[in-house]
Amino acid sequence: MGVPKKYFMKHFKHKTGVCVIGGGMAGICAAIAAAREGVKVVLMQDRPVLGGNASGEVRVHVSGADRNNRIPNVRETGIIEEIRLENLYRNPERCFSIWDTVLYEKVKLEPNITLLLNCSCNSADVKKNSIKSVTGWQLTTETYHKVTAKVFIDCSGDSLLAVLTGAKFRIGREARKEFNESLAQEKSDRHTMGISLTFIARDTGKPQKFIPPSWAYKYPDEESLPFRSHKHLTMGYWWIEYGGMIDNIHDTELIRDELLKILYGVWDHLKNCGDHGAENLTLDWVQFLPGRRESRRYIGDHVLNQNDVDTLRVFPDEIAYGGWTMDIHPSEGFYFKGKPTVFNKTPSPYGIPYRSLYSKNINNLMFAGRNISATHVAMSSTRVMATGSLLGQATGTAAGIAVNSGTTPRGVYKNYMPKLQQKLLNSDCYLPNYKEQFSKLTLTSIISASEGNPEPLRDGINRPVGETQHCWAAHTGSWVQYEFTKPVMVRKTKIVFDSALIKKIALSHHAGATDHETQMVSEMTKGFRVEVLSNGTWVNVYETQDNHQRLNVVKIHKKCSAVKLTILSTWGTETPKVFTFAVE
Repeated sequence: MGVPKKYFMKHFKHKTGVCVIGGGMAGICAAIAAAREGVKVVLMQDRPVLGGNASGEVRVHVSGADRNNRIPNVRETGIIEEIRLENLYRNPERCFSIWDTVLYEKVKLEPNITLLLNCSCNSADVKKNSIKSVTGWQLTTETYHKVTAKVFIDCSGDSLLAVLTGAKFRIGREARKEFNESLAQEKSDRHTMGISLTFIARDTGKPQKFIPPSWAYKYPDEESLPFRSHKHLTMGYWWIEYGGMIDNIHDTELIRDELLKILYGVWDHLKNCGDHGAENLTLDWVQFLPGRRESRRYIGDHVLNQNDVDTLRVFPDEIAYGGWTMDIHPSEGFYFKGKPTVFNKTPSPYGIPYRSLYSKNINNLMFAGRNISATHVAMSSTRVMATGSLLGQATGTAAGIAVNSGTTPRGVYKNYMPKLQQKLLNSDCYLPNYKEQFSKLTLTSIISASEGNPEPLRDGINRPVGETQHCWAAHTGSWVQYEFTKPVMVRKTKIVFDSALIKKIALSHHAGATDHETQMVSEMTKGFRVEVLSNGTWVNVYETQDNHQRLNVVKIHKKCSAVKLTILSTWGTETPKVFTFAVE
C-alpha cells in the first residue's frame, strides 16, 4: 500500500504586501509597523518564540541609547516602549515566559500579520534585481511556506537574504583608511565579534553543592580569569564569548560546545574555587541557543561609519537614533588576554539615516537590526536591540508607504521622506533633529488649562531634552482643552503621557537589576477622560481608570466646538506630566 497523500510534505502559498524574515525585536517592530500602515504582513521566524536575543531562549535585556539609564530621557519610544510598558504592567516577577507571551500576542493579535513560527527561510526567487518570493520550511508542521510579497525586510541578524538573493554585503572589519575611522584597525579581515552564552542563578537560602561536568574547563584561581569581573552572580557574563576568529555562522555548533565548556568551568570556579558569595546559589537556567553579536552586514546607499556617529551628523533622511557606546569586542573573545571590550566614547543620541536600511542592488529588500549598512566600528553601537527596534519600526513604516504608494524602498527616500519621518514622530518615535508637525486644527485653536502652561503640548517634541521639559505639568483633576472658533469634525486626539524615561523598565536579571522597575512607573497617568463640547454640552467620549501606555490615540468622529482632556488618577505621582495633546 502506498502512503496517503495527506502524510506527504505540505506546501502553502501566501501572497502579501510585506514579508519580514526574523522575529527578533527588530522584526517584531517592523512587522507591527507595516501592519499598522494597513498592509498585509507575513512574519517568518525560525524559532518557537519571538524576541531573538531578548527572548526566553537567550535572555539578554533590551539596551539602547540611554545605556541602561546612564543617560536620562534618551530611552527609545514608539513600538518598543509600548511592548516594554505592557510587560512592566503584566510581569512584576520578571518571568521570561510571560515576556515571550507578551511578544507573541503583540504580533499574533495584530490584524494584518500572519505569523509563521518554527519556519526557517531557505530559498528565494529573484528576477531583475527584485525578490519575487521566499520559501521557508516549518519544522513543526512539515510544511513549505512560499511567500510572495512586494517588499521584503531581513531582520534575521545574519543577513540571510543576502546569500539567497545576491544582495551586496560584507563581513568582518574594515581597514582604517577605507572610512578614515580612528577606531578601525590598520588592515581589513573577516573577523567579527564573538558569540556568548549566559546563565541565571537562583539563591535557595541554603548551601548548594555543584558537581561540574567532566568536560568543563578548569579555572582554579583568579589568575585564570584575568580582566573578567565576576562579582555579580545572578545572570552570567557576556564575556563568556567565542567564535569571532572563525566562521561564526557555519561553525556555530562548535562554538556553542566550546562556550558550554567555558560556562560550566566559570560556574565551577564561582562555586568551588574560593569564596565568591555563591554558596547558596544554584544554576536555574543555562543558555543553549548561542547569542550572536555580528555576522554579515548589508551594503545600502549609505554605510554608517564612525565619523557619522562622532560628529553627530545631521541626515536629511534621519529615521532613528543610536547612542550605545562603540562597544568593540576583540575577536578572540574569552581568549583575549586583555579587557574583553572597550566602551569607546560615543555621543548619544546620534541620528541614523534611512539610506542604511535598504539594499544597494536588490530593489525591494530592506533590513533592520544588527545587519544594517554600517561599518564594523559603527555597528558596535547600532547593534543593541532597542536601537534595532527603532530601525525595525522605521523599515516597517517605510515598507508600508512603499506598498501603498506603489514604489520601492529607494523610491520612499526620493519622494516620501518627510512623510516617513512624520509618521514615525506621530507614532511617538523620537528623532533628535526633527519635530512633529501637528494639524492646522491643533496649531491654530485656542489651548487653555486649569493650571500651568499647556503650550508645550504642541511644540512637536515628546520628551525632556536638556533643561527643557516640553510638557504640561498637572495634578490629578487638572484639565486641558482646545476650543475652536466654530464647530468642526474631529476625528481623533493623540495623547502622550509620562512613562518615566529616567527609569529602567527593561526586563533583566542582570547585575544591578534590583534598580529596574518591577511595577508600573508612578509617573504614568492611570485614569483620564476625553470629552467634547457638542451643542453646548460636554459629552464623554472615552474614559479609563487602568491606562498603562504612554501613547494613547482616542477616536472621536464627532462635530464639536471643544475637546478636553482631564487627568483622573496616576500610578503614584502627585504631579503627572503630559508631553503631547493634539487633535485632528
